[in-house]
Amino acid sequence: MSPGSNRPVALVTGPTAGLGRCFALQLAERGHDLVLVARDTGRMEELAEELRRSYGVDAEVLTADLADREQLKAVERRAAATERPVELLVNNAGFGMKNPFLDNDVEEEQQMLDVLVTAVMRLSHAALGQMVERGSGGIINVSSVAGELPRGTYSAAKAYVTQLSKWSDATYREKGVRTMALLPGFTRTEFHSRMEVAQHSAPGWMWLEAQTVVRDGLRDFDAGKSVSVPSVRYKLITTAVRAVPYGVQAKFQSLGRK
Repeated sequence: MSPGSNRPVALVTGPTAGLGRCFALQLAERGHDLVLVARDTGRMEELAEELRRSYGVDAEVLTADLADREQLKAVERRAAATERPVELLVNNAGFGMKNPFLDNDVEEEQQMLDVLVTAVMRLSHAALGQMVERGSGGIINVSSVAGELPRGTYSAAKAYVTQLSKWSDATYREKGVRTMALLPGFTRTEFHSRMEVAQHSAPGWMWLEAQTVVRDGLRDFDAGKSVSVPSVRYKLITTAVRAVPYGVQAKFQSLGRK
């Protein structure tokens, strides 16, 4: 990354497809240099070249498996760096499993927890240190509407991310650092196809477009929101579920998993 650039730096995890790719493209369009973090170096290099060519920004590729603690430490060091500091951290990397809890290997469950919870916590901790010291910066944590529902360990992980984000924003906003949880519903990305889940497993009206989710999320972040729920339909759903008993909510656990 060019040391002389005056552009703000955004670090995005999981940028090779879906929401992460949309974040990288839209942030580059806004004038951010990018730090791209994922396991697939080839796809990141292709994206980095596209960002340089299309938007004239710098793009740094940092290959890491966030479930590997040693590799995660390298990303933490970049998030905490005070030279060309990260101004915006987007914790987007995803991990999902189709089967119920007891049908999954416990090590797979641990990997999901490492990516969705541990990595988010550790990268937030690393970035917040230099951001609070400078008095500026922000974090967008990609959570999920699933965190509002009893839908297994994925929902439990996303509930953690949402609550961490709310607490962080309430604690550090007065120091010039914002945090926002983005809670999309079903979104057309590679996420469900990698789990071998068909899009017809949920009604068509429930599916969102990744570009729109990111656009709305960035708009809400600009507006100072601590939680962003894209689309009117999911705003209504998240409001309604608070009045529905858990026993009734649990009957819909299989939605989007077939």
